[in-house]
Amino acid sequence: MQFHHHGYVSGDPRVQPAAGVGINRPADLPDEVDVLIVGSGPAGMLTAAQLSQFPGITARIVERRPGRLAIGQADGIQARSVETFQAFGFAERIIAEAYRITEMAFWKPDPADHANIVRAARAVDDEMGISEFPHLIVNQARVLDYFAEFMANSPARMTPDYGYEFRNLHVTGEGEYPVTVTLLHTSGPNEGQERIVRAKYVVGADGARSKVRESIGCTLAGDQANHAWGVMDVLAVTDFPDIRLKCAIQGEAGSILLIPREGGHLFRMYVDLGEVGADDGRAVRNTTIEQIIAKANEILHPYTLDVRNVAWHSVYEVGHRLTNRFDDVLPEERGIRSPRVFITGDACHTHSAKAGQGMNVSMQDGFNLGWKLGHVLEGRAPESLLSTYSAERQVVAKNLIDFDKEWSSLMAKKPEEFDDPSELEDFYVRTAEFPAGFMTEYAPSMLVAEPTHQELATGFPLGKRFKSAPVVRVCDTNPMHLGHHATADGRWRIYVFADAAPAGATSGVSDFAEWIANSPDSPLAATPSGADADAWFDVKVIYQQNHAGVDISAVPPVFKPQVGPFQLNYLEKVFGTDPAADIFDLRGIDRGGAVVVVRPDQYVANVLPLSATAELAAFFAPLLRSGLPESV
Repeated sequence: MQFHHHGYVSGDPRVQPAAGVGINRPADLPDEVDVLIVGSGPAGMLTAAQLSQFPGITARIVERRPGRLAIGQADGIQARSVETFQAFGFAERIIAEAYRITEMAFWKPDPADHANIVRAARAVDDEMGISEFPHLIVNQARVLDYFAEFMANSPARMTPDYGYEFRNLHVTGEGEYPVTVTLLHTSGPNEGQERIVRAKYVVGADGARSKVRESIGCTLAGDQANHAWGVMDVLAVTDFPDIRLKCAIQGEAGSILLIPREGGHLFRMYVDLGEVGADDGRAVRNTTIEQIIAKANEILHPYTLDVRNVAWHSVYEVGHRLTNRFDDVLPEERGIRSPRVFITGDACHTHSAKAGQGMNVSMQDGFNLGWKLGHVLEGRAPESLLSTYSAERQVVAKNLIDFDKEWSSLMAKKPEEFDDPSELEDFYVRTAEFPAGFMTEYAPSMLVAEPTHQELATGFPLGKRFKSAPVVRVCDTNPMHLGHHATADGRWRIYVFADAAPAGATSGVSDFAEWIANSPDSPLAATPSGADADAWFDVKVIYQQNHAGVDISAVPPVFKPQVGPFQLNYLEKVFGTDPAADIFDLRGIDRGGAVVVVRPDQYVANVLPLSATAELAAFFAPLLRSGLPESV
């Protein structure tokens, strides 16, 4: 964490100095905003949190509730999300309060007496070591609290504007604020009154019944729901031995997915309520909590469940729906105009809750979109960048729905319908990388290069998230994960993996350092005058020597930029290898050196040899606007 570069900080260093729109930020919702985010769920809050790092941008997030969410429906936090929380600075704290999944137990009918269930198998949650981060269970409301804290502590001092319901919008295409939004006060002295806000861009994060989606003519299409589940968060006394383990329970009477919750006592059960007929008319949703508990006891036999307290419960039908686009640009308008309205999360993809994907994928929607809006509005990138959001995220959502269809079908199967009795647990282990959030692979585009030089860093596949590995920071000898040093500040990362020459020697690294620091073709040349040298691009170097073998005084200056009003040398961008876990070996990095370019949302954009400066310049050329402002 970098602080003190503007002077001594005696308080909480997570509270950044207010800047731009964060100075004397108006409490009331302005009439004109750069970005209006509708809905304070995970996708909306992450988008807002990312935009709060751009103090020149007026972004506001409106929510129809009168205050913070108290009890959220989502609770599964996949490792990719924890990785994202690390970038937003609260991974350690949320891990401390969460339930951690390390194993999953599979229960099936007892071969000797099918009326009873027995434990048939266990599976390690991350058997292949996909991530250094854990798989967690924690209430959605706490995730939103942490993002709200991050926003409030950011330069823009953003807080949600509660008590506003979205009614409709109209894209006029005219003037500086071409989207007119009608809101309704849902609480406070103006309750029942309409409010008009004009925006440059609107983000609809308003759930499966999204009115923003409706306003831009998008519809959800897909399979009709045909299977119902009751879900309950409860406190109970039970003799079921695995009540504090994640379990897939398949009994003669149906199935249960058991999810222990944070705090040591609470747990969630998804209870199979069976097939729903086409003529049901949603009558299954009238199933009472008493009926759900009774069904759970029937499935758990011979064990019993004595529920003492119900924190929350609901009934839902499994359906899989996807929109044909994630923004307001019609197919015939592609390439003619840039989008002005976007939809994220459940507004554009819905599925079952049992794979723990909804909140996780929704947050990645927000991460993908947030930095792009920030770059366009701040003048860093052309508007064409915004078209990549729908192109990238719709593919991810389609893959999610395909995965969830298979998983939810397996969960709903009766034991006798399986060809192989271990089919469910085998699927869980075999597909672990997908639900963990690490199978996303963006296709080549203006943001992801063709894999021309992929062999130089085989462990950093283009289009996939940057998979961290251990290194040792030279200046203070601290061992750390390289990827954990990247915060959600909207900057591109350029990782320079050195050739074998030591620091200070004439080498590919020294030639690259000279070019990127001084060439007019370097992406760093786009950094506005008056801003810190690393304000837009965070350039780091990793030497093949261990930390003791790197002379930091001989390291090129571009890796030790001067920052802040006192122009202090920032020494924390220089790393050596960890002899016990050499990053060059772990990630298949060529010993002749390589440059790995990583997007602000942590996905690998390019892999190049140290000598390919012209290629690097050509990659960034369409991503940087000409005629940039003198200061930001």
